[in-house]
Amino acid sequence: MASVNTNYGAMVALQQLNSTNKDLETTQSRINTGLKVSSAKDNGAIYAIAQGMRADVAGFGVVSESLARASSTVDVALAAGEAISDLMIEMKEKALGAADASLTTAQRSAFNEDFKALRDQISTIVSNANFNGVNLINNSTNSVEAFADADGTSVITVLDENLSLGGAIVTLAATASLDTVTNASAAVGTIETSLDNLNQALARLGTSSKALGVHSDFITQLSDVTEAGIGNLVDADLAKESAKLQALQTKQQLGVQALSIANQASSIALSFFQ
Repeated sequence: MASVNTNYGAMVALQQLNSTNKDLETTQSRINTGLKVSSAKDNGAIYAIAQGMRADVAGFGVVSESLARASSTVDVALAAGEAISDLMIEMKEKALGAADASLTTAQRSAFNEDFKALRDQISTIVSNANFNGVNLINNSTNSVEAFADADGTSVITVLDENLSLGGAIVTLAATASLDTVTNASAAVGTIETSLDNLNQALARLGTSSKALGVHSDFITQLSDVTEAGIGNLVDADLAKESAKLQALQTKQQLGVQALSIANQASSIALSFFQ
């Protein structure tokens, strides 16, 4: 039936063209953004999952920073502890030399001066072993903590190791000297005990430093894997979208032609009146 009021063929052609234009707009958006799900209206469920994973990735960044700060703090303490250990080995040598009863007063005094200089250097190292305002070896803090997960509910704790003179680890007194054979002999035993304690403290700090490093590597890998997972969910396949774009552009041109042909159908009614 030919009618000038209703052109059903044109309506169908227009609907198909509008559908093609909509698909073409979606494909162009995916190519422009590189995402097949760039907003909640594209796919609400996938968008929500991806946003949650993006929040985790952001949290992993904070965790990595926290671990880096804690690791640096521990490494500074570890370096200071190793320096103290080296100094105490030298101090043992001086104390053992001063314990020789055959030395003259002047000779023992020379040993004593060297010993006190090394002793005071320990105090200097302990007081300056700071990183970011935290000192793990002078008994000024109980511990240092680092985030272990993206929620901040789990932490890695490294306890303080007090390496100050006269403490539980370095038992050598801050006023120790080698002015007599007796004091020198006593200093040898005290230094040996202190070295044993110090080696154990260094072992604990070393283990903590390694644990922080291992967890930092894990967090980096976890962040990378999570980002890859987000990509699998929302990234567009550009090769596929490129092929689809060409197909839709061709379909669009055909749709325009089909609509043009359908719009000419009403002119058939004129032929009945010629």
